[in-house]
Amino acid sequence: MERIRTDRYGQCVIRSSNKRDELLRRIVVYLETHGIADLSLSPMATELGTSKRMLLYYFGSRENLTHEAIAVSRPHVADLFGSAEDIAALREAATRLWQAITVGAQQRPIRILFQLLSLAPTQPEQYHALADEAVHAMVDPLAKVYRNLGVAELDAQAKATLLISGLRGLCQDRMITGDIERTDTAAHLLIRTATTLP
Repeated sequence: MERIRTDRYGQCVIRSSNKRDELLRRIVVYLETHGIADLSLSPMATELGTSKRMLLYYFGSRENLTHEAIAVSRPHVADLFGSAEDIAALREAATRLWQAITVGAQQRPIRILFQLLSLAPTQPEQYHALADEAVHAMVDPLAKVYRNLGVAELDAQAKATLLISGLRGLCQDRMITGDIERTDTAAHLLIRTATTLP
């Protein structure tokens, strides 16, 4: 079985080495369009050309299926920023992340993360844990990069949060308003600000 990998933009690449991987790829595409709120397995199965029984066979439950789809569809920050050993590389990686979520392969899957984060405050019993994990999965690896560059712990976490949450918010703004010039300008300003070290 071939493992799920990421490309140079931190985008998940699922190779169709078996039926489960291929099904997971199709589930992500389904969720990009239909969302995760009030997700029902039967309509999903019908559209995917499979059965609810097979979805449960491969993923165990609706919750596990949602968890895996979210995990593979969000930007993989550890892969994207892991090799950043100086400020220039950090800025380059941040720019690649912005490009990936706005014009690259990540621009559709990021919608799933937006849905999750919007559902968590109003339906915490169902979505809070998933949303919390998704946020930390993106912020924590970047905070480590900042620490490796000599930034103190609290500042490293703050700068990682500023960069990740800021770019995510600007991406959502752009998706809603369609204002490319303003959000691009704001993103580049944010990247410069968040990657300026004392």
